[in-house]
Amino acid sequence: MKVLVLRFSSIGDIVLTSPVLRCVKQQVPGAEVHVATKSAFADLLRFNPHVDQVHELGDDLEGLIRQLKAERFDRVIDLHHNLRTARIKRALGVPARSFNKLNVEKWLLVNLRIDRLPRVHIVDRYLATAADLGVKNDGLGLELHIPTERRVALDILPAGHRHGYTALAIGAAHATKRLPPHKLVALAKAIEGPIVLIGSEGDSAVARAIGDAVGARVYDATGRFDLLGSASLIGSAHSVIAHDSGAMHIACALGRPVVSVWGSTVPAFGMGPYQPILPQQAHVVEVPGLGCRPCSKLGFGHCPKGHFHCMEKQDVQRIAQLAAP
Repeated sequence: MKVLVLRFSSIGDIVLTSPVLRCVKQQVPGAEVHVATKSAFADLLRFNPHVDQVHELGDDLEGLIRQLKAERFDRVIDLHHNLRTARIKRALGVPARSFNKLNVEKWLLVNLRIDRLPRVHIVDRYLATAADLGVKNDGLGLELHIPTERRVALDILPAGHRHGYTALAIGAAHATKRLPPHKLVALAKAIEGPIVLIGSEGDSAVARAIGDAVGARVYDATGRFDLLGSASLIGSAHSVIAHDSGAMHIACALGRPVVSVWGSTVPAFGMGPYQPILPQQAHVVEVPGLGCRPCSKLGFGHCPKGHFHCMEKQDVQRIAQLAAP
């Protein structure tokens, strides 16, 4: 059976598909597994031994559709479920199953505080999309494959960082999912030992502020390495502190202890840190008792209420303590 899995973005969502790819490849006899994703994220899949071919989406959706039609797939597993994937499924004309995004249930929780969300992780909801193929959760969790040549050599780090550090992933897609800069500075001061800051070039200004406040214990890796290089630094850390972000899921995929810090979004959406083999390694930190959470299923550029209690009231000492080796 030739199977196409659709998931265009983003980092965390794609890492969360890895159990589906593995289970289809290993549990469906003779399965040939292809994945279509955005070019920016293709490296997350390119080296996965359970993926036979990656098809990249750039600016030409029609070109991708022509490429996919030529493959003559037997089945489509749509883990993105949007207008573009609907066009692909119509064009291919083969049996397809689509992931249930639970948009109504999320809307009810965000807008009316009515919680009808199932307590089922998104990994199991993804896997349910392939259930008719006989696929079941193997319990092995997430995975991310990084070839040796794409890893950051630890000898580029300061000498004091080469024998262990905390990876502090300061980024997230939306501001209300990130600790504000002054809280990140306070958190970095509370962390014992060396710190490596993980993030994109857009996080560099905040990273500089942290480095200026904390000093030589901080190595700023923001914007210096590509996606897999940054992921390898997460994988070499003794522990990881991350927001509700791709870095959190990468930490889980690489088997690192992770402290996840939650603001405007909530783990009840089904995307908390997923480490079924060692669940004690996955910590969730939230400010309890806030009636304004969740204020969005994705996040905002600023707090709708103006007070940002979900992050301003975070206990940075506790976060640092949970991340201590």
